[in-house]
Amino acid sequence: MKRQVLLIEDDAVLRENTAELLELSNYNVITAANGKIGVEKALHYLPDIVVCDIMMPELDGYGVIEALAKNENTKYIPFIFLSAKTERQDVRKGMDLGADDYITKPFNENELISAIESRLAKTAILKESRLNNGNVTAETEDTIRTLNDLKNFFDDHGEPFTYSQGEVIYKEGQHSNYIFLIHSGLVKCFKFDEQGKELTTALYKEDDLFGYTSFIQNIPYLETATAIKPVELVGISKNQLKDVLDKNHKVTLALIQLLTDDLKGIKDQLLQMAYSSVNKKTANTILKFAEKLNRKPEDPIRISRSDLASVAGIATETLIRTISSFKKEGIIAIEGRNIRILDLQKLKEIY
Repeated sequence: MKRQVLLIEDDAVLRENTAELLELSNYNVITAANGKIGVEKALHYLPDIVVCDIMMPELDGYGVIEALAKNENTKYIPFIFLSAKTERQDVRKGMDLGADDYITKPFNENELISAIESRLAKTAILKESRLNNGNVTAETEDTIRTLNDLKNFFDDHGEPFTYSQGEVIYKEGQHSNYIFLIHSGLVKCFKFDEQGKELTTALYKEDDLFGYTSFIQNIPYLETATAIKPVELVGISKNQLKDVLDKNHKVTLALIQLLTDDLKGIKDQLLQMAYSSVNKKTANTILKFAEKLNRKPEDPIRISRSDLASVAGIATETLIRTISSFKKEGIIAIEGRNIRILDLQKLKEIY
C-alpha cells in the first residue's frame, strides 16, 4: 500500500514538481496551496507524513504544526519543514515546535526522499511502542539525538554570558569549566608562538559550539578566546555535557563528526600557511572572514589587519601590501577599516 504524503506549498510550480517527484517515488500525494487548507486536509485524510513550507498566506508553517500538534488524531504524524528560510533561529524555531526534520530550498531528490523514509520508519517504531506500552516513555521523548537537540539543551540549561568587543572569554591555561554555544557575535581563538607572534587557530560564529578540550580529563584550555564582535553565549559545564553524552550515544557520534570537521579545518589551515603563496593566504583569509562575518560575500568586512594577518600566518605589513595590490587589480575595495569583495571569482582563483 502506498504511503500518503501531504505537501503544503504555496508556490504552484514547486508544489507540482515536488508532488511529481514524490509520486515517481511511489508515494500517494495530497497537495495544499496554503497552511489553512493544509490543516483541513490533514484532519480529513490523516496522511502518513506532512511536508510543509513556512512562509505561506492564510496560515504559515509554524501555525500548521501547532494546529496539528493540538489534535489527538494528527499529533503523531511526522512533520518535515521545507523552506528557503535558512537562518539559525528559523531552523531552531521549527525544530522546537516539534518538526522531525528541516530541509532548506533548493533541495535534491535524494535528500527529501531519505528524510521522508527515515521519519516514516521512526514513526512506525514509536507507534509500536505506544501500542505495546500505552504511551511513549518520557525517556524516549526526551532523548537527545542530534546536534540541534544538543544546542536546544544548551539553550534550556546553559548559563548566559555576554562579552564586549575585544574582551577575553577564556585564556590559554585556565581550567576548562565550560563548553559554549554562540547566540550572536564572532569569537576568535588563538595561540602565541615562541616568538610571541599571534596565530589564530579558529573562528566561531552564531550557532557554533566551542571551548571543548577533553570531556573525560581535567585539561585546561589550550588556546585563548576573545570576542571579535560583541558576543552572547550560553555555556554548560563539562560535567553536564559528559552526563548528556553518557546517556545519548547518537549525539556523541554527531559531536565526534563535528570535532573531526574542526580538525580537518585546522589541518587545511596549517597546510595553507606552510605551502601557499602570500597572495593565496591573504585571499583565502579574506574569504574565510567573509563567510564567518557576512550573509553575502560582497558585504563589507570590518576586521583589523592584525587579525587578518594572524589567520593568514603572515606579517601584518606583508598583508597590508598584498591587499593593496588586490585593490589595484579591482578584486577588493578598501573603505577605511572595511574590506569589500568586488570580484569573488577572481579572489577564489588566486594562487
